Amino acid sequence: MLLSLVLIFLGTTIAWYDGFFNLWHSLLACVGLLLLHISVNVLNDYFDYRSGIDLRTRRTPFSGGSGVLAAALLEPASVFRFGLLSFLLAVPIGVYFVLATGWLLLPLLIVGAICVLLYTSHLTRLAWPELAPGLGMGMLPVLGAYFVQSGSYTLTTILAAIPAGILVHNLLLLNEFPDVEADRKGGRKALPIALGEAKAGKVFSALTIAVYLWIIAMVAGGLLPVPTLLALLTIPLAVKAIRGAISYHEQAKLLPALGANVLLVLLTQLLLGVGYIVAGSIWG
Repeated sequence: MLLSLVLIFLGTTIAWYDGFFNLWHSLLACVGLLLLHISVNVLNDYFDYRSGIDLRTRRTPFSGGSGVLAAALLEPASVFRFGLLSFLLAVPIGVYFVLATGWLLLPLLIVGAICVLLYTSHLTRLAWPELAPGLGMGMLPVLGAYFVQSGSYTLTTILAAIPAGILVHNLLLLNEFPDVEADRKGGRKALPIALGEAKAGKVFSALTIAVYLWIIAMVAGGLLPVPTLLALLTIPLAVKAIRGAISYHEQAKLLPALGANVLLVLLTQLLLGVGYIVAGSIWG
């Protein structure tokens, strides 16, 4: 759930830097995104159990599902209902924000809802399914957090949200490596299946490097404030994650890489947000 908090933090700090801040809206947006995050995770567990994927995975602390249903700790129907309930509890929050901040938020919420409800059951069976979480749990929450503060979207906010999309895309991508065989039998079309693990590892590596090049380029172009370069402090984590992706067949390297990648995703976005705070206070 830390990912949701970091995404809202980043979007809110960008809005604060631009002169907009509403604490109530920030807290409510955080609750809404947490509910959606819970929903997509719980529904993922349910559908992966139904398809048999979670009965075949090599579970790690970062992949393979929670194991709750596979261990028969809960009834599948109860898990499904809880996943839907979490989604439904987020709906009034979305309605409130549309009424309070503007209808231009609605398309973002609709796309996000599709990513939550259909991710495991449908989107994972389409080409390049990692794009859905990159969008729905990466870029869109940052843009949404900014919109509920300002009532608008800006080019600079979109540019600042792109690293979030890439990072969350890569979070899912690397976590799929231990589950390739189980996912293939379950009908998924994840990149490690569609391209093969070696090529998928190269895609992961290239996109990870692209995050840092993007931040540097945006700062050089004056589109991101200079203190957002703090995000470059996570480069050692990126190196560790890339090494694991390239050496995917070595469990001793892959598992530490999965952990490093989680920290990479969270800390890079956290530091981007801190960079905006520094730029708006001390630096400015």
